[in-house]
Amino acid sequence: MEIREKGSEFLKEELHKAQKELQLKDEECERLSKVREQLEQELEELTASLFEEAHRMVREANMKQAASEKQLKEARGKIDMLQAEVTALKTLVLTSTPASPNRELHPQLLSPTKAGPRKGHLRHKSTSSALCPAMCPTAGHPLTPDKEGKEVDTTLFAEFQAWRESPTLDKTCPFLERVYREDVGPCLDFTMQELSALVRAAVEDNTLTIEPVASQTLPAVKVAAVECSSTNTCALSGLARACRHRIRLGDSESHYYISPSSRARITAVCNFFTYIRYIQQGLVRQEVEPMFWEITRLRKEMSLAKLGFFPQEA
Repeated sequence: MEIREKGSEFLKEELHKAQKELQLKDEECERLSKVREQLEQELEELTASLFEEAHRMVREANMKQAASEKQLKEARGKIDMLQAEVTALKTLVLTSTPASPNRELHPQLLSPTKAGPRKGHLRHKSTSSALCPAMCPTAGHPLTPDKEGKEVDTTLFAEFQAWRESPTLDKTCPFLERVYREDVGPCLDFTMQELSALVRAAVEDNTLTIEPVASQTLPAVKVAAVECSSTNTCALSGLARACRHRIRLGDSESHYYISPSSRARITAVCNFFTYIRYIQQGLVRQEVEPMFWEITRLRKEMSLAKLGFFPQEA
């Protein structure tokens, strides 16, 4: 009996130990199960976040690609338009000669009755009253000498040749500084100094517009106490003259009536600037000497216009 009781106590102790170990294992299993569930939840959240971020990046990439394609399409359209404009401009330049000037390239040759007071009719961005035959070698017009004698001034030629190597509109370079001092400045030096300065700036900026006017009276514009409400007073000289043209500066809506003499002076300067812009843009493909003589002819036009000589209008 004693041995049986001892055996029973031993078995009870072993059973108690086994139950305690089993309970600990259950608790460990429960803890590990919670950890697994937490990891699975975090993994799902991370996966969802990654998918959302991936979708966002794809959407942004698609939007950027669409914007880039749109900009590329617009840029190609602008390039095509500019190429067409350059081709048209070169065609106009190469098909215009003194004997047969292109009327589209030289709108100042149109009579006032045919042209009419159309807005922006004559903007000296691409006009020149008479381009040298050297500009149209493809038309078969060789450079012919004038009847009057002429001789190259070596100083002037050297200044022009130096400018031709690197064309610029900077008026501090020796070539343009001389032309400004001897021709452009005097030619645009009108009685009305304030308006003269505005005209000179517009010519330099290539924003001057000359329009033929009709017989009807247009809105009044006052400059330096001179009433320009009719076509009988030149806004630049202040003299009573029949004004068949008017000028507009930039995008301003104000117009100023000018006499034929004032128009000839402005046109002569604009023709000079137009030609040097052609050279700067590479549209005049000729030797230096023919270019120099065309420059000299344009300077001669400015000098004659300053002295009061101008062609009679039809």
